[in-house]
Amino acid sequence: MDTIYITGHRNPDTDSIVSSMAYAALKNALGDRQYKAARLGQISDETQIVLDRFGFQPPELVTDLRTQVKDLDYDTPPTLSAAAPISRAWQTMQANHINVIPVANDDGTLYGMLSAGDVANYDVSSVRNPMVGEMPVYNLLSVIEGHILNQGGQVTDVISGELSIALPAGRENLEFSDPNSIVICGNQPDMIRKALMMNVNCVIVCQAEVDQELVEMETKTCLISTPYDAYRAMRLIWHAMPIGHICKSENLVYFRLDDYVDDVQETVLESRFRAYPILDDQDRVVGTLARYHLLRPRRKRVVLVDHNERAQSVRGLEQAEILEIIDHHRLADIETKTPIYVRNEVVGSTATIVGEMYQEKGLMPTAKMAGLLAAAIVSDTVMFKSPTCTQRDINMAQRLARISHESLDALGQAIFSATCGDDKTVDAMLNTDYKEFHIAGHDLAVSQITCMDSDRLLDRKEDFLNCMKTIRLKHGLDTVALMITDVLLEGTQLLFVGDDEDAICQAFNVKPEDAADNVVFLPHIMSRKKQVIPMLSALWG
Repeated sequence: MDTIYITGHRNPDTDSIVSSMAYAALKNALGDRQYKAARLGQISDETQIVLDRFGFQPPELVTDLRTQVKDLDYDTPPTLSAAAPISRAWQTMQANHINVIPVANDDGTLYGMLSAGDVANYDVSSVRNPMVGEMPVYNLLSVIEGHILNQGGQVTDVISGELSIALPAGRENLEFSDPNSIVICGNQPDMIRKALMMNVNCVIVCQAEVDQELVEMETKTCLISTPYDAYRAMRLIWHAMPIGHICKSENLVYFRLDDYVDDVQETVLESRFRAYPILDDQDRVVGTLARYHLLRPRRKRVVLVDHNERAQSVRGLEQAEILEIIDHHRLADIETKTPIYVRNEVVGSTATIVGEMYQEKGLMPTAKMAGLLAAAIVSDTVMFKSPTCTQRDINMAQRLARISHESLDALGQAIFSATCGDDKTVDAMLNTDYKEFHIAGHDLAVSQITCMDSDRLLDRKEDFLNCMKTIRLKHGLDTVALMITDVLLEGTQLLFVGDDEDAICQAFNVKPEDAADNVVFLPHIMSRKKQVIPMLSALWG
C-alpha cells in the first residue's frame, strides 16, 4: 500500500507535530494502515521535551513531495547475469514481451543494458565474421544441449576460433589446416580424426555416434556431441556467447528510486534510449523506466494538519494529491483538483479537533497519546491565556489530562521553560516557530517565542534584531517581527525590522516614540494567528 503522509507546517511547533502523530494513530487504529506522520523541519526543544515526557520518537522528516521514480509504475523485468548466454536473454525477452533487459553483476549492481537491437546487430555481424570470441564451454553445452565425449576436452573451460562446417561432399573437405577452429561435422569419422590430430579447439558432432577409438584419442580438442543438425547448431553457437560481450555497458543513463521525475524528464529528453535502468540506494537494479511511464505518474498523497497555506507547507505540494485538511487557521491559498474533506474550526489548537475526532469515532486514546494531545493544547493556547483559546480547548485538555494522569500546570511549566535557555542561539530561537505570510503585496515573517521570563530574552535584543535583519535580506522580506510572548505578563514584547516600521505602530496603535528601539510591549497580545496577523492584514488590506 502507498503511504499517505500526515504533515503539519514548516518549522513545526508542538501542536503541528502532535496533531500529525495523533491523527495518523487514529487513522491506523481504525484499520487503515497507510497513514504515517511526517514533519517538515527540525523538532523544537519544547516539542522534544513533550515527546520525551511521553516516550515518543519524532515523526519521519519529509522535505519534498515531488513525484519520484519510486512513485512510478515502472517495469520490473527479469535481470540477467552478464555471463548468461544470448539465447537465454532472447527467450526471456520473448516470454515477457519486452525489447530491453537489464544486465547485472553477481552482486546485483548494474553491468549494462541489452536490447533486441543488440541481438539483431550481433546476428547480422556473425554472418560476415566467422570468428567466435572466448566462449565458456558451459554456455555452449547449455545452448546446443551438448555433452563432452572425451576426457581431454573436459579440462577446457573456454573455446574460441573460426567456425567451420565440414561437409561430407568430397575428399577435399578433409584437408583441414587451421588448428584455431571450431569444427562442426556429422557422421564423418575421418574428419573427426583429422581435427583431433590437429588439436583444433573444438569439434561438434551433430546427430551422430562417435567411435570409441576417437573418443579415447589423446588430444587437446574438446569433443562435443549435440542432437541438433549442423545448420541449427551453427546458429545456436553464436547465441551461446555471454550477453556481457554484446550489451551496452558504457555511458549508461540510469536513474535511482529517489530521483525526482522533473529531473528524469529533462534527462530523457536529451537521450533516445528505449528504456533506462533503475537502481536502489545500494546500486542494485530494481527495474526499468520507459518514456510512457512518465505520462501519468502516481502522485504522493498527503493530509495537511495545522495549516492550509502553500508557503507554510511542504515543497512539491503542487505535485501531491491532498486528501484532507484539518486546521484552525484562516483559509489561505491551497487549491485541490477534486473535492476533499476539510475540517476547519474556531478553536485554539488543532490537537483539540483531533481529540474530538477520537471521541466521535468512539476510540479512547492511550494514556501516552492523551498526554501528548493535552500538552499540544496547553502549548498552542499558551496555558489557555491566548485569545484563540475556547471552552472546547479547555474541556478537551482537562479530559485528556485525566486520561493521561497528568497535571496541566506541570505540563505548562515544562513546556514554557524549554524555549529560552541561555545556551540557545538567537538564530535557533527565531526559527523554532517561524512563519512567512504574503498579505496584499507585503511579504513578512513573524516568529514567536513563548516564555515565562521575557526580560532574559530582551537582554539579547540587539542579537535578535541583527539576526532578523539578516533573515529579511536573505529572504527578500518587507518586514520581520518577533513575538516574545510572556505567559505571566499576559502580553508580548514585539521586536520588528523593516522598511515600513511606522506600519507596526499604526497596526497596534503605538506611539512612534514608544517603539524607537524597534521593540514595543503589547499587553494582552498572545496570538499571532488571531491578533497580530489580522491587525497587519487590516492595515495593508
